[in-house]
Amino acid sequence: MPRPTPARRGFLALLAGLALAYPFGPSRADDPVKVLALGDSLTAGYGLKQGEGFADQLQTAFRKMGRPVTVINGGVSGDTSAGGLSRIDWALADKPAVVILELGANDMLRATDPDSTRRNLAGIIEKAQAAGAKVLLAGMKAQRNLGAEYVRKFDAIYPDLAQQYGVPLYPFFMDGIVGADGTADTKLLQGDGLHPTEAGAKVIVDRIMPALLQLLDGKA
Repeated sequence: MPRPTPARRGFLALLAGLALAYPFGPSRADDPVKVLALGDSLTAGYGLKQGEGFADQLQTAFRKMGRPVTVINGGVSGDTSAGGLSRIDWALADKPAVVILELGANDMLRATDPDSTRRNLAGIIEKAQAAGAKVLLAGMKAQRNLGAEYVRKFDAIYPDLAQQYGVPLYPFFMDGIVGADGTADTKLLQGDGLHPTEAGAKVIVDRIMPALLQLLDGKA
């Protein structure tokens, strides 16, 4: 076999250097950014058709903006904060850049000890941050009939964790559908009085999008 010429040796050296710099190929500026919506039925789109739920409508909103974002629907109906913690490692295998953390509603409906919910959510945040993902913490509020002490402890979970871990907080995932006093816009809720309709899911997407864009653009 003939020996490579100096020019060919230089070309081969350049290829070797590129292989070291980009072991899986050079990344492109328009490669999709992955956003993981980790949550329960509110994220999963319970009771809605494909394309109508929160994650699907969030994907549609990004597409209309022309933003190269892939939304991963990590919602599991009935899931609790403990369930989210048990599957976060698996969910992070997709290497999302941002995690929308929407869990705790089912804990509250089961009157789970708020300290337990707090520990589970903290564990999820820690794992996400260790994996290099940014977290947008979506808050939840306790139903007022659970008693003043429970409401106080549960509602404090989200702002406390946001401050502790330095993550942005979207104060209430159901904002625009359920008011601070617990009254709801029934036109935006399904018949069970708990889950958003297609129109309700759009309200959530529209309201959470500014906070999400700030995070994606490095402004939060």
